[in-house]
Amino acid sequence: MRVREDFRTLAGPEKAAILMLAIGEEHAAKLFALMDDEEIKEISQTMANLGTVSSSLVERLFIDFSEQISATGSLVGSYESTERLLSKVLGKDRVNLIMEEIRGPAGRTMWDKLGNVNEVVLANYLKNEYPQTVAVVLSKIKSDHAARVLSQLPEGFAMEVVMRMLRMEAVNKDVLDDVERTLRTEFMSNLARTNRRDAHELIAEIFNNLDRNTENRFLTALEERNRNSAERIKSLMFTFEDLSKLDPMAVQTVLRNADKEKVPIALKGASDALKDLFFSNMSERAAKIMREEMASMGPVRLREVDEAQGYMVQLAKDLAARGEIVMADNKDDDELVY
Repeated sequence: MRVREDFRTLAGPEKAAILMLAIGEEHAAKLFALMDDEEIKEISQTMANLGTVSSSLVERLFIDFSEQISATGSLVGSYESTERLLSKVLGKDRVNLIMEEIRGPAGRTMWDKLGNVNEVVLANYLKNEYPQTVAVVLSKIKSDHAARVLSQLPEGFAMEVVMRMLRMEAVNKDVLDDVERTLRTEFMSNLARTNRRDAHELIAEIFNNLDRNTENRFLTALEERNRNSAERIKSLMFTFEDLSKLDPMAVQTVLRNADKEKVPIALKGASDALKDLFFSNMSERAAKIMREEMASMGPVRLREVDEAQGYMVQLAKDLAARGEIVMADNKDDDELVY
């Protein structure tokens, strides 16, 4: 039996295969989990055809591997460095496709990625596709996401999609591959180029989680440097007073789910209009008891009020995320629609 001993004749896949065999099943399994199907197939095929490899060659491979790693110094991973590396081994079109996809929404598969795409964005794309294509897509993503997408489609078109879904049997793999390929090349590539999150929205979300004093300090400093940005961030922030945009049903839902000790403290620092909104959505007796409780509290530390109001805002956001209430979007003046 021939024993492999010449390190110079080893190809890249053979080095990878020897390394995987040498590190043991537990570690190899973790590495395989990070590879795609084609990589696993290539390395597995190479492993199966390796034959006997001498211990000296294995040792030489590990020494070479460790020397290459140690010689690199510190590493900085970025989209740009990844793209440069890929460009050395892949064609330009394939590199662009890969980079556009990894810059897009997170997810291991195309259907995972679609699950992270806003339903309005996805619906705007799908409304121009064939109903059968849309039926395939909606059958592959999670039902709650599919429902939101369906509700954004034109009514007649949506019903046509529903009818196709009702008549649809097992989808042919070739058809599924075609749909997936189209989504990747036409939709995800465009989305990757346009789906950059607005920095003002990000800062507004961060500021929403600051206590009031810190938030005011940052906003005041920002106003001195860039008043326009400060005003835009303030317009995007969702505050306790924005709960006044909730309709009566939503207020009642918030009250049912809220910690009964937090509500009076939060309302202690609220405007009269917001207090009236909450009291008007309680029973007369419950509103009277809460007013008396708030009066008996006396002065309350601002930090405690901030904490209680932050809790109420987060509760409302959580309820909205679960679809139990609808909250007005701070970016426009749209009224709530149920």
